[in-house]
Amino acid sequence: MNQSAVLIFCLILLTLSGAQGIPLSRTSRCMCIKISDQPVNLKSLEKLEMFPASQSCPHVEIIATMKKNRGKRCLNPESKAIKNMLKVINKIRSQRSRTRREA
Repeated sequence: MNQSAVLIFCLILLTLSGAQGIPLSRTSRCMCIKISDQPVNLKSLEKLEMFPASQSCPHVEIIATMKKNRGKRCLNPESKAIKNMLKVINKIRSQRSRTRREA
């Protein structure tokens, strides 16, 4: 076999094996730094976002955006108060969707 062909073959193998094990992110990039256990008032809640655990952040994150420029709050998904609040929100959503289907 030709020496240049062997050299090219070795370079291809080294390139493929090196690219295979490189992690996408070396540090966790969670959006929440400070987490609150206190539920939010549903009337002052503008938007609620849930982000599942991923490669970039190993935690489930719940971010509540408040009305009237009151900012965002990170909520603890393991807190009993937050779990109860999520149940209430899901119940309200299911009632709304049921009402829409009946209309």
